[in-house]
Amino acid sequence: MQQQLRQQSFNLTGCSLSELQIIAEQLGEKPYRARQIFRWLYQKKASSIDAMTDLSLAFRQKLSAGGYYVGALKILQEQLSAIDATRKYLFELADGNTIESVLLTEDARATLCFSTQAGCAMGCTFCATGQSGFVRNLNAGEMVGQALGVMRSTDQRLTNAVAMGQGEPLANYDETLKALRIFNAPDGFAIGARHLTLSTCGLVEGIRRLAEEPEQFGLAVSLHSAIDVKRAQLMPKAAKYNLAVLQAACKDYTNKTGRRITLEYTLIAGENDQEADLRALIQFCRGWLCHVNLIPLNPVAALKYDQSLPSRVMRFGQELEQAGIAMSIRKEKGADLDAACGQLRQRQVHRS
Repeated sequence: MQQQLRQQSFNLTGCSLSELQIIAEQLGEKPYRARQIFRWLYQKKASSIDAMTDLSLAFRQKLSAGGYYVGALKILQEQLSAIDATRKYLFELADGNTIESVLLTEDARATLCFSTQAGCAMGCTFCATGQSGFVRNLNAGEMVGQALGVMRSTDQRLTNAVAMGQGEPLANYDETLKALRIFNAPDGFAIGARHLTLSTCGLVEGIRRLAEEPEQFGLAVSLHSAIDVKRAQLMPKAAKYNLAVLQAACKDYTNKTGRRITLEYTLIAGENDQEADLRALIQFCRGWLCHVNLIPLNPVAALKYDQSLPSRVMRFGQELEQAGIAMSIRKEKGADLDAACGQLRQRQVHRS
């Protein structure tokens, strides 16, 4: 098993502390060396083994001779908003596939929105990523590699991270949780668990599994309609679970953890922003610990959907508040960029 771990872990980026301890032991070093490497990787953003100067030269040479290295994602494109300083990145993976990340800054907050898969299998009809299909899962190193690439690019410390980029995090459960734990680790990125969130289309088994984890990570569920037939049209793969089953899993999660779930609701003109949609949403949310995040649609040129009028967004917000349901309206960020998740990647693919 240890030999298998060594063969799979040549790239130190993405290794947990326990994996680094095994590597150190295999190379005849004391366990505390693993913590030193861990700090170099995630706190000091070392780009090579040679940069880890408090490791002995002999140990660094053993690491290099053993095939270990510090991998980094290549930035193919970086877009900077002239409106609000949002940055969008297109990264190239080692196998040539591409993924996107976004850095959102506001006051003292710096939030990374990172991808967990290349492409996505969920096929949500209003999502640019969903139109390109699923390629593969990312490993934890490719997830934290997005953070390291952004921080090296900006020299800025992250205060928050959200698994809300390309892909369905709960369909890549183990690697996503591993990455979140590196983000959370005191010797890692040292981001508090309550400042780390993953978003799911509503994979019920994953929600129930996450409820058993010890960390206080946040959970957001993409709802987008509280009417089964409409949700099935917008989110065909997620509709495997009807709303009653999804709601039951969410209620069990909040009862078990004491943590509030955020329900993401993208408002799409004529699709899910009518009075019947509003009444269904209020009914779905009553009586349990949730918060509705209303999101104006990022239009995608190749798709048929339009953004709801601001008056409709305000109507939903006001009625939710009057019903005693916690809500917020997401502020649009980076409106002058390829805003919708997946658009920048699609442009790159079409150029190739």
